[in-house]
Amino acid sequence: MDVPGVQSGASDVQQWVLGAPYLSTVDRSVPRGVTTSDLSRYCLMLGDDALILSHRLSEWGIRTPELEEAAVLGAIALELLGQARILLHRAGEVEGEGRDEDNLAYFRAAADFRNVRLVEIDCGPGQTGDFSATIARLLLFSAWRVAVFGRLARSRDAVLATLAARSIAGLTRHRDHAAQWVIRLGDASADSSRRMAAGFQRVWPMTGELFIPHPVEARLADAGCGVDPAAVRSEVSGVLDEVFSVARLVRPDPTEFGVFARPGGRDGTHTGAMEFLLADMQYLARSASLA
Repeated sequence: MDVPGVQSGASDVQQWVLGAPYLSTVDRSVPRGVTTSDLSRYCLMLGDDALILSHRLSEWGIRTPELEEAAVLGAIALELLGQARILLHRAGEVEGEGRDEDNLAYFRAAADFRNVRLVEIDCGPGQTGDFSATIARLLLFSAWRVAVFGRLARSRDAVLATLAARSIAGLTRHRDHAAQWVIRLGDASADSSRRMAAGFQRVWPMTGELFIPHPVEARLADAGCGVDPAAVRSEVSGVLDEVFSVARLVRPDPTEFGVFARPGGRDGTHTGAMEFLLADMQYLARSASLA
């Protein structure tokens, strides 16, 4: 299966990115000094982030303000799904218990997912959110993900480093697309500016979790395999400062980002929305397994 945003080619590394890891010459061993449990958990964290946001974006279908935007959000969702597939495959491979990416995606309970809670909350198209909240979340998440993956490209784990390096261009497009919408809505009219500000108010309380390292993240950062999310705070803040300034919007929280205290999504503690999301996402796979 082709992963969107990556061109087909003859090299082994490209074949791996296209989802055929057994054809690759990329070193798939666990780096020295890193436990398999930590590496597997870290891959789950990054993979679950992408998987759950991909599902949330796909919920919009053709209900976006413009038909062209439906195609764009669909493409972003598909690129995130490609990242999730590779990361979940790596998590199962390292774990060594025979679980593949499909099993990890469709047959885990909410408490077993390790995504940040920002990606799981319902920002629309239902009654609990709207397009502005979806765009606000996409900007926050992608700005953070670009910063994290920029550092992850230097990981001692060859699989993570290769994926990160080849994902940055796509993630940057996601970030810039969201920024353009924030500027367009924030600077258009009093009503659209109010709605855009309300969208940020909806998702802002979840941003603190992005920058507080989980013990697994901290250990892998020390080992040169992962990224300490606290290290990207200023970079993400600078991106947001620029977008808010051009859009003529004010940051929702004077403390810079939302307040966060463990436990959170990285610990398997989720919002009430997660159970409903998984019921929708996993229904067909679980039904087929019972047939």
